[in-house]
Amino acid sequence: MTTPDQARVLVVAAITEREPGERRVALVPEVVERLVAQGFEVLVESGAGAGALHADDSYVTSGAKVGSLDEVVERADVVLVVRRPPPETLARLRPGQVLVGLLDARGDRADLDTAVARGVHVLSLDLLPRTLSRAQTMDALTSQASVAGYRAAIVAAEAFGRYFPMMITAAGTARPATVLVLGAGVAGLQAIGTARRLGAQVTGYDVRPAARGEVTSLGAAFLATTVTADGGDGYARALTPEESAAQRAELDAAIRRFDVVITTAQVPGGAPPVLVSAETVAAMAPGSVLVDLAAGPWGGNVAGSVPDERVVTPGGVTVIGAGNLPAQMATGASAAYARNVTALLAAVVADGAVTLDPDDDVVGAVWVRPEGAA
Repeated sequence: MTTPDQARVLVVAAITEREPGERRVALVPEVVERLVAQGFEVLVESGAGAGALHADDSYVTSGAKVGSLDEVVERADVVLVVRRPPPETLARLRPGQVLVGLLDARGDRADLDTAVARGVHVLSLDLLPRTLSRAQTMDALTSQASVAGYRAAIVAAEAFGRYFPMMITAAGTARPATVLVLGAGVAGLQAIGTARRLGAQVTGYDVRPAARGEVTSLGAAFLATTVTADGGDGYARALTPEESAAQRAELDAAIRRFDVVITTAQVPGGAPPVLVSAETVAAMAPGSVLVDLAAGPWGGNVAGSVPDERVVTPGGVTVIGAGNLPAQMATGASAAYARNVTALLAAVVADGAVTLDPDDDVVGAVWVRPEGAA
């Protein structure tokens, strides 16, 4: 005989993203279908998938139930999001519920701490150790950075007023665009590879010495400077003021030679380094394009970049603040993200319940707990 506890079904819900311009969704229909087959009950807030081109009907066909925010949050055991919900949505979560998403837990987390103090279990995927092999399928930062790097090269090519590849025509030969990608992490390498496939002449740069081999393996040149800064955790460490000054001086001279510059140097929970100064932007040739993937509330890599805006300087240089490019490719980005969050679910769910073990290397890293908690 099956007892009520044994028959319990875990309820997983995806809600609408409320950040301006955010079109991604935490679950897509194909992943919903798999979750339902695994025994989960899936709820989706009405309209949550619209920005990623997934209609409510497609979720229903996949086995989910669609309802209002109130209905979904009231019944959910686990609430899945892409980015941190606004405070009024966080306030709806009850003790014992689990919130999973890219919650920017290294930044200002006052509203997250309020939810945690109320008994909400908060799992922030941006805290996931990126060097941990078993966490690779859960690594949403990597999947979204890959989308951002790909999209950055496409955005740059669209904004550039000439050809990316060398073109031989009856009207003459057009030289290939020269592209410099600053930062050879996941986003940077994807940008390098995409720009190469578009036919540009590409150079990569990173303060981590180990990045040289990754850049050259993609067929790009590597820009060497005297400044190195390997953080050992998948990120570059913060530079000292002296190192930053030396880096800026060397980069300033190099950047001016390129038609297109894509910058990808982000600092989790902190201000990104300014890699392209206002003086360098002003010295670039008319028609040059800069795409700043670090542009956001903390600043950006390019002086004068504005988040989610395209600015043309008096000198004819286009500066694109592109801090959330995955939202511009919401269908593909959401599909990847949905696989990441469901991989995390598989790691924390057993017998129809969420089990959070602080000693687990994944759970212990992503679990946002009260300050001082063991």
